[in-house]
Amino acid sequence: MKYTTVIFDLDGTLLNTLEDIRDSVNHILTKYGYPPRTLEDIRRSVGNGSGVLLEKSLPEGRATPRFDELLEEYVAWYEQHNCIKTAPYEGVRELLGALAVTEHKLAVVSNKPDANTKALVRKFFGAYVSVAIGEKPGIARKPAPDTVRAAMRELQSFPFETVYVGDSEVDLATARAAGLDCLSVTWGFRTPEYLTELGARTLVSRPGDILKLV
Repeated sequence: MKYTTVIFDLDGTLLNTLEDIRDSVNHILTKYGYPPRTLEDIRRSVGNGSGVLLEKSLPEGRATPRFDELLEEYVAWYEQHNCIKTAPYEGVRELLGALAVTEHKLAVVSNKPDANTKALVRKFFGAYVSVAIGEKPGIARKPAPDTVRAAMRELQSFPFETVYVGDSEVDLATARAAGLDCLSVTWGFRTPEYLTELGARTLVSRPGDILKLV
């Protein structure tokens, strides 16, 4: 066994959450008279937390009047509407089940709000994943290494035995900051070409291929 511990990103890695995120963003935008965003707009904007997502989605960004109120409303709406179209990518549950059989320790770290992260992981992967950490006060979000290190502490794992799995430039930077090897999946929100340009060393095209690498 090369690694005892596998830490996953959530959106674009384990779950395809893009449509629910788009619909929630557009609920806020249309409610307040702003133009809606396409799925591709949202795909390019996710990864750095809800605040950055809404900033990129509003024409005036953070200069939008009452931005903080709109953000709070978006977070609350999405929390209630985050499982309408969201689903695991094909092969993900089978991957996690196989990793559990081989007694790998599994965690999820995300820039989603912590309550959302924990609820989604519990709903879809609760049988396999014991630690889930999202964005919350007092801990820096990715690409800072803090959430990854918190997950390792909970799992009692060390960097040399841990691998990080994600789909974006944020995940590559997070793995580097935490001193971890990184597997970059190509079924998520970024293209293989983009990930390669950013220095991704190991691209994975199917969830089952991760079993051969850990």
